[in-house]
Amino acid sequence: MNTTPPLAHFVQGFFQEYLAAQRGLSPNTILSYRDALKLFLRFTSQRVKKPADKLVLQDFDEKSALDFLDDLEANRGNGTAARNNRLAALRAFFRYVAGQEPLALARCQRICAIPTKRTEHKTIEYLEDKEMGAVLESVDRNSRKGLRDYALLLFLYNTGARVQEIVDLNIADLRLQTPFQVKLTGKGKKERLCPLWPESVAAIDNYFTLWHPDTSEDSPVFVNSNNRRITRFGIRYLVRRYAAQAAQGCPSVKSKKVSPHTFRHTTAMHLLQSGNDIIVVKNWLGHADVNTTHAYVEIDMNMKRKALEACEPPQVKTAKGRAKWMKPSILQWLDQLSEVSRNYV
Repeated sequence: MNTTPPLAHFVQGFFQEYLAAQRGLSPNTILSYRDALKLFLRFTSQRVKKPADKLVLQDFDEKSALDFLDDLEANRGNGTAARNNRLAALRAFFRYVAGQEPLALARCQRICAIPTKRTEHKTIEYLEDKEMGAVLESVDRNSRKGLRDYALLLFLYNTGARVQEIVDLNIADLRLQTPFQVKLTGKGKKERLCPLWPESVAAIDNYFTLWHPDTSEDSPVFVNSNNRRITRFGIRYLVRRYAAQAAQGCPSVKSKKVSPHTFRHTTAMHLLQSGNDIIVVKNWLGHADVNTTHAYVEIDMNMKRKALEACEPPQVKTAKGRAKWMKPSILQWLDQLSEVSRNYV
């Protein structure tokens, strides 16, 4: 193969032009891809004993990628899911490189063909009605911070929003007059409208009244103690804190690992259990594929029982515990079947 440009030649275009401008990926996804590529470059640099800015495409192949993925699990303690996420980033990068450098097409194809590793299918965890109530009731709504925290938790439960969607939420996205609703911006900058309960609007109004946040349209809805936009880590801390408090009065909460995404799972499950169509839930959550939403149907045993009860078993007459068609010997049954068949010839 002819000498190709250093790998650094492709990196800037991949992040600035391809991921951000062409694919429109979220900042968090781009940062995840960045971290994966940094690890891969560092690993390869040590492997070939060459500075990272001197690496060329010939320094990378299927074996080096596989060794890198194995090293993530063996030496960095990454699980299978993290390994697969890193592989997804490598695939995206080398697909881009292949489009920019045709001479590297075969090399890039071999890296992109590395299969993902099978992971254990974990059951989605969500909160039952009483558990969700216990978490909300654990907030002291007589305190200043409690008003904000209650509004935040109730908003999470009402909307099923992703934590980043809450962080990015601005005053302009809220409609606190009838019909109450909020505009959420999800993955790929896709926007969706979500209805708000009157209780959620009342909680937000109470929070605004006491906190007096900046009400200009581009100001954040939820802020921290310094009146700055709340962070993903801040929301996660609050959720875990109130879940721990709720567990004192509702022991079943203690057995669950509660995170902001648990609220999203809970919203989905409660919407389905209330009889809402799966397409409604899909649009509510902002899922791109209905198969993602369908995973919630599969885990709810109550819905499975109701479905089974709605389908009554066939009324089959039996003789001595055997179905009627099993009574004759198999040869008799086949003879009868052949006679019936001849009548149709």
